[in-house]
Amino acid sequence: MKSVNKVILIGTLGRDPELRSTASGTNVANFSIATNDRFKDRSGEWQERTEWHRIVCFQRLAEIVRDYCHKGDRIYIEGSLRTNEWNDKQTGEKKKSTEIWANDLVLIGGKGDGAGGGQRARGASANNDMHQGGPAYEEATGITDEDIPF
Repeated sequence: MKSVNKVILIGTLGRDPELRSTASGTNVANFSIATNDRFKDRSGEWQERTEWHRIVCFQRLAEIVRDYCHKGDRIYIEGSLRTNEWNDKQTGEKKKSTEIWANDLVLIGGKGDGAGGGQRARGASANNDMHQGGPAYEEATGITDEDIPF
């Protein structure tokens, strides 16, 4: 039976992305985005709720995020949920965190203004073929780094 693990978010970056490299040389970028929801409470007053989401990008997509995304920018993300478990080194307590591993993003605009060209950067396909950047990506999309206006 087929299952689906897909996340689509439009939100605002809460901090500048941090780029690091794994021991094998793979680039990894981490950042968080906030999504907002407005609703009326039981008394009829409007309330706003903010959810924070941890995002992880790999290889070329990580470099694009590092170079073009900054705190306050609006971004569209597609990816999948991944849950990590570990034991806390000090307490021995079992810890858990959930992240979105991004494989597609669109840079919507800066500082929440909704402006911008909507530039798209694609990451890994479902079979983990990391084809970010490079001639095949440019041929398929027609987008190169020089096309990104900021």
